[in-house]
Amino acid sequence: MSGVIQERKMEGKVKEILLKAIPLKSVEDIPRIQEDVTNKTIVILKVTPLAQKSLEELKSSVEQLYEFATSVGGDIARLGDERVVITPPGVKIWRGLQ
Repeated sequence: MSGVIQERKMEGKVKEILLKAIPLKSVEDIPRIQEDVTNKTIVILKVTPLAQKSLEELKSSVEQLYEFATSVGGDIARLGDERVVITPPGVKIWRGLQ
């Protein structure tokens, strides 16, 4: 299931920001996720499908996505035990008072 967050300004000066919830099934999903984030999409990944296959692949995938998110000026964070959120540049994740 996916949702949509829309941000609009007069005369189309700001591009829509989408929110997409998808399962991470394999490392082969990473390029598509990176493309989505590059195209102003917030991605919520359910990591359970890959975790059930291989914890090593999951760890490697999350590391790749962390490096990607930070390199493009986005953000990445864990949402509980089963999900990870990745944001495009300009969207930061609130982590509470630290």
